[in-house]
Amino acid sequence: MASLWRAGARLSLFASAVGGGAAAALIATSDDPETALKLSTTVPRRLLRDAVTAATIAFDYEYSLWGLPEGSSERENIKHEVHLRSAQKLQELCFKNGGVYIKLGQHLGQLEYLVPQEYVQTMRESMLNRCPVSSYEQICDVFKKELGDTPDKIFSEFDPVPIASASLAQVHVARTHDGQKVAVKVQHTHMTDTAAADHATVELIVNTLHKFFPSFDYRWLIDEISESLPKASCSLTSKESITYA
Repeated sequence: MASLWRAGARLSLFASAVGGGAAAALIATSDDPETALKLSTTVPRRLLRDAVTAATIAFDYEYSLWGLPEGSSERENIKHEVHLRSAQKLQELCFKNGGVYIKLGQHLGQLEYLVPQEYVQTMRESMLNRCPVSSYEQICDVFKKELGDTPDKIFSEFDPVPIASASLAQVHVARTHDGQKVAVKVQHTHMTDTAAADHATVELIVNTLHKFFPSFDYRWLIDEISESLPKASCSLTSKESITYA
């Protein structure tokens, strides 16, 4: 049992060290000092939060099922309880971190043949209809960063209230200067800043957990997420994200 505690501690310390290194690298290599400074504080904190949650879940499985015979009714009952607790912890993590993590939770909610039913049900009930909405000020920040000006300058009309929002982006109705009505997809500000780092963090945590707890193998989830994120991450404010009515 002591080895489990040591594994959890090593995982948290490892995440802290990597997070500190990532923060230093962001400041040293970024062309945008303001964004680099923001990421240097948010990325390590999110990474540590991930590591603690993952280690807690893994420890709960190992400790709660310790010594219970495979296939026994007692083991199955305890496993059900651990699945529920772990799904709720993961749900909390997704809501705290947002962005890619909401996408991860929504994805888990659709994997009913691959993931324990407790995870599917928890994520499906809480994630599928709960998406972030960026404020108009945040939308302006994305426009200025990607296109060099605010929506009211780029379009003759731009509705600041989105008509739809998903985990990675939201859609606004606008009108071009030549009178065409368009739908504009704008990525959430936290996505433009942390998407790559969050994806790498999820991959790091899953691989590290498998190293410390070989029976806890969710490495296949990285491939599942990788297939959907690149498509969604292209939802930047650009000509390609403008749909003409």
